[in-house]
Amino acid sequence: MAPLSTRPRSRTRRSVVLLASVLLPLPVLGGCGGGDGDDDRAAVPRDIAPLPPAETAGKGTLNWAVDALPGTLNAFQADADDATERVAGAVLPALFTLDERGRPQRDADFLTSAEVVQREPRQVVVYKLNPKAAWSDGRALGAPDFEAQWKALRGQDSAYWTARNAGYDRIDRVERGADAHEVKVTFAKPYADWAALFTPLYPKSVMGNGNAFNDGARNDLKIVAGPFKVGARDNKEGTLTLERNPKWWGDRARLDKLVLRAVPRGERGDALAKGLLDLADITPTDAARIDLANKPPKKDTAASKGKPALDDQPRDAATAGLRKLTVRKSLEPAYTQLALNGSTGPLADERVRKAVARAIDRKTLAESVLTPLGLPADPLGSHVLLAGQDGYQDNSGAIGGKDPQAARSLLADAGWREKGAGRGTKASGKPADAAGKDGAGKKEDPKSDRDGGKAAPAAPPRIKDGKKLTLRFVVPDGAGTEPLRGVADRIARQLAAIGVGTKIMKVDGGSYFKDHIAAGDYDMALYSWPATAFPATDARPVFAKPQPAADGSLLVEQNYTRVGTDQIDQLFDQASTELDADASRDLIARADARIWAAAGSIPLYQRPELTGVRKTVVNAGAFGLATPRYQDLGFRGQAAG
Repeated sequence: MAPLSTRPRSRTRRSVVLLASVLLPLPVLGGCGGGDGDDDRAAVPRDIAPLPPAETAGKGTLNWAVDALPGTLNAFQADADDATERVAGAVLPALFTLDERGRPQRDADFLTSAEVVQREPRQVVVYKLNPKAAWSDGRALGAPDFEAQWKALRGQDSAYWTARNAGYDRIDRVERGADAHEVKVTFAKPYADWAALFTPLYPKSVMGNGNAFNDGARNDLKIVAGPFKVGARDNKEGTLTLERNPKWWGDRARLDKLVLRAVPRGERGDALAKGLLDLADITPTDAARIDLANKPPKKDTAASKGKPALDDQPRDAATAGLRKLTVRKSLEPAYTQLALNGSTGPLADERVRKAVARAIDRKTLAESVLTPLGLPADPLGSHVLLAGQDGYQDNSGAIGGKDPQAARSLLADAGWREKGAGRGTKASGKPADAAGKDGAGKKEDPKSDRDGGKAAPAAPPRIKDGKKLTLRFVVPDGAGTEPLRGVADRIARQLAAIGVGTKIMKVDGGSYFKDHIAAGDYDMALYSWPATAFPATDARPVFAKPQPAADGSLLVEQNYTRVGTDQIDQLFDQASTELDADASRDLIARADARIWAAAGSIPLYQRPELTGVRKTVVNAGAFGLATPRYQDLGFRGQAAG
């Protein structure tokens, strides 16, 4: 699973790397408060203009923007990206897809059933395949495909250049079941997230040998089993065409062709207006342009008498093009976090990290991004699940909400004192007031940063060993990152109110992750993580405790804050082996509370999903947590035949 800085995420699982670890006795985790029970907030639904097939034109070509053409069509390679997953979703079997609440659902086009039929002495899962399910070469889907994928991804054959083996490394054997349409999978170790396996499923011709896996599926997939097949690729034009698969046995695809077109984010608004695109994730600026172009004309007033109505005023071609579009809105299956690098500098002290967490107003930050877009602006209370997902609960009580006075006390305990202050005193010489008043006795306004970006006055700087407490705050620069930089500015003002200085560093978005986040070259940073339906597997490497490598460096897996504990690892490990869904979710919630308490990652808000869509497009737009149903994408109009 890779972090997201500015790009959107497709609705399939991201690649993860999971290293085996010893299962240790589970420590007792005390109650945390502020997170009892499941959250009852409804998930933000899809915004896709749903229309049944009978009212959808059974023809047409839809142009869908991607950041770049896929570097590979093998979703299990390290350079797989969102475009890879989009192709895989359209042309390959997905045994389970996600519904609007992010729950795995059996795909009846491929499965008639899939269930755990045995737990002891070993877990056994039996997949019953749809008898109609067949590869485009005419061969039925079956155990040979499952077995080849297991052997390729289990991590025991160095000939395969795989990006992950999570789950596949727990399988003992794969074999034919009662007939050719049944597959029996026996696990050597229990695996709670078994439904994540074999999606996407590749034919044995791709998974059967290392050369085919590494190179054969990079630019083409000759054998497919989905509503579309892979067509022409034009690197010069930046297009990859997916064509209707005539051998598809399910509901007929409503489109003749689905064209993935590489268009930079900053150019998508104009490309939509010119008709070069029908569907594209867009920036808030482009969303505002589209909304403005579609705004109804104002009624005549005394002030406007004699002036032409809005619709009568001259419009350029771009504005006319924008009026053919609409904006679909939802919340993306990803969240933006404030990452605190705990490996070096002041933030290596847990008390300083907690002080930062207690100083910021997550509600204000969520509102600043989401309220102007008309989206729910609740701060996220979990690192591993989104509001609306099964098992979601707000565990932020493990660290506490905004409390500047508590933040000041934590900084003082860590040896960071206000300039000119003695031990236990404020800079004014008066004792700190537990009621949340400043040194002059003026009560702090908890909403002081909610009106026009106004924040509490900056406090005297914190000093330790003659040095000011100043944190390097790295944010990406580029098209579409303006909201993120606005969030960074607000955080800087909130930290200034407790005497913590920040040095905001705007860096090139293209090198942001590699040169700063992954390299650990930051104190604070803003980036996003995709959510997952399988947190026991996918979230563990993101929060795993860094381990020393042979060369003296730290093996951080995907934990780029470098903050972790043995207890968090143990809870994830136990959750991944617990086959009782409720018990597994409880372990995940307990791990999340520990992550909050460690204060390496502070979730802020679920990311907005803004999609520019041609008004004639249906069953497409902002999908939220759900998996797109590619055969339903189409245009409004009477079905052909």
